[in-house]
Amino acid sequence: MVQYWLMKSEPDEVSVDDALAAPKATVPWTGVRNYQARNFMRDVMRIDDGVLFYHSSCAEPGIVGIARVASTPYPDPTQFERSSPYFDPASKQESPRWSLVDVQVVKKTRNLTLPEMRSIPGLADMLVLKKGNRLSITPVEAKHWRFITKLLGA
Repeated sequence: MVQYWLMKSEPDEVSVDDALAAPKATVPWTGVRNYQARNFMRDVMRIDDGVLFYHSSCAEPGIVGIARVASTPYPDPTQFERSSPYFDPASKQESPRWSLVDVQVVKKTRNLTLPEMRSIPGLADMLVLKKGNRLSITPVEAKHWRFITKLLGA
């Protein structure tokens, strides 16, 4: 069964345009250092799950593309790179702590901004809109996926 996700990326790190410019429009979703978000990627996500590509920590946060999970989970190499801001000295090659999946952008969309999302009554119960939610990866209900993809013409 296909599931749906909202995955946040800071555009200075990886933007939807960066992903589109990558080979096969696919990027590894590196740098996740929250156990719940890691567990979504490691334990729940499957190839072809739908992804709302969301720009965060920028002037206009919002959904900027439609993507799909393009790989099974594998160890995030940045956890082992001493020069990486995501280096984790406690993580070992034989027992990696952090995982990732590859994400392939299917379509760039207009920016469905956070304020616009908040103004739509049908989206009020989306996890990303709940007060205090700071997770970089959140599940998206099928009804929200259908509504957003229709709204964005995807």
